[in-house]
Amino acid sequence: MVAIIKTGYSIHKVFYYNENKVKENVAKCIGAGNYPIDADKMGLTVKLNRFLKQLELNENVKRNSVHISINFDPSENYSKEKLMAIADTYMEKIGFGEQPYLVYQHNDSGHPHIHLVSINVQRDGKRIDMQNIGKNRSEPARKEIEERFGLIKAQGNKNSTDFTLKPIISQKIKYGRSESKKAITNVLNQVLSSYKYASFPELNAVLKQYNVLADRGNEDSKMFKAKGLMYRILDDDGKPIGVPIKASLFYNKPTLKFLEEKFASNKTNEVSNIRRVKNAIDMAFFKTQISLAELVQVLQKDGINTVFRKNAEGLIYGITYVDHTTKCVFNGSTLGKQYSAKAIQECCTFINPAEQKMTNSVSEKLHEITFETPKSEIVAALFGDDFRNNKYVGSSTIMGQLAEMLTQSEQTANYLPYELRNKKKKRRGQSNNR
Repeated sequence: MVAIIKTGYSIHKVFYYNENKVKENVAKCIGAGNYPIDADKMGLTVKLNRFLKQLELNENVKRNSVHISINFDPSENYSKEKLMAIADTYMEKIGFGEQPYLVYQHNDSGHPHIHLVSINVQRDGKRIDMQNIGKNRSEPARKEIEERFGLIKAQGNKNSTDFTLKPIISQKIKYGRSESKKAITNVLNQVLSSYKYASFPELNAVLKQYNVLADRGNEDSKMFKAKGLMYRILDDDGKPIGVPIKASLFYNKPTLKFLEEKFASNKTNEVSNIRRVKNAIDMAFFKTQISLAELVQVLQKDGINTVFRKNAEGLIYGITYVDHTTKCVFNGSTLGKQYSAKAIQECCTFINPAEQKMTNSVSEKLHEITFETPKSEIVAALFGDDFRNNKYVGSSTIMGQLAEMLTQSEQTANYLPYELRNKKKKRRGQSNNR
C-alpha cells in the first residue's frame, strides 16, 4: 500500500476531478464519511455543499482541500466493503476521522487505487495542521493498516520485489489504438491535477512522457496571438501526428487561462522536493564518470525522467526533470546553475565512435615517436599533412608547441623540498666562530 497526500486551494477542482472520472465510467463513488446520507443517494450539490459549508467556518485557510490516493499492488483486488474499511481506518489514524470525506474507487490505471476527498477545516473552524503529516501520521497508519488488513507491504516484501508506485498512466498513447480525444483526456485528467509545473516547457516535459503535447503554435500564428491552445498526440519520435484538438473542446476546459492559473499556483515548490532531485543528480555524478545517456538511466531508476529541449540542429539547449515520486517538475536552471543543460553536458563524459577511433589512432602513433623524430613529422603523423602544410589557422604555432612538449626531455634535477632536506649535524664542541 502506498498513500499520497496532496493539498490544494480549490475543493471544487478536486471534487469535480473525481466526479468527472465517474462520468467517464472509470471511477465510482463507493462511500462517504460524516455525511448525513449514503453516497449513492446524494447528488453532486449535496456532496459539494457539505465541504463548502464547513469551509465557511474559517475563510482564512486558503490551502483547504485535501486529496489522498491509496494505491495497492496490481495483484490486489478488494471488495467495496474492504476498501471502505481501509479508507475509514486510514482517515481516523491521520486525524481526519471527524472530517467529511468522499471515497472514489478508480480503475483507470495499471494498479488498483482509491481517492479520498476532504478538507482541513474542522467543525469548530480550526485548521488541521498538515505539517509533516506524511512522516508523522500517514506512514505509521500505512504500516498498521498493512498488518491489520493483510495487504501487500510497500516495503520488505520477501515474496516479490518491493511494490513501487508506477507512473499515473500505464502506457503512452498510441495513435490509432484508441479515440484521440478520449486518450488525451485521460492523460490531461491525471497530469494537470497531479503534477506541479510552472511553465509550458515543464508541463510538456510531463505530457511528452505519454505522447501528448500542449501546443500554442508559433509566436506569429493567429492561434498564439488569440491565446488559443491545442493538444496533439505525438508519435514515438516526438513528432505531432493526427488532427489537433482545441482545448475548449475538452469538458474540463484545460485552456490557456486555466494553465496560467496553474502555473501561478505551482510556483512555490517545497524545498524538500527540490533537494530530492538535486541529491539524485549529485549522487549519480559522485559514484563515477557517466555519459549523458547513463545519467538519464540512473535518474530514471530513482523515478526521475530527464527531458531535453533541442533546437532545429538537434543541439540541447534546455533540460527539465520530471519527478514521478513527488509529482514535481523542475527546469534545470530552477535547481541551480550546475544543474542546467550546459553544466550537465560539461559534467558528462561523451566520446562518440569517431572520437574514440581518433584517440586510439593517436595513441598508437605516439608509441612510434622518438626524440630523433623531426617536429614536422610528428605533426603530420598525429594530425595529417594539412597541419604540416599550415592549412589551418594557427596550426603552425599550436602544433609546433605540442611537438615541442612531446619531444622535450624529462627533467631529472635532484630537487628536494627544503623541509625534507637533511641538515648536517654539528660536531660536539664545534664553535660557530671558527
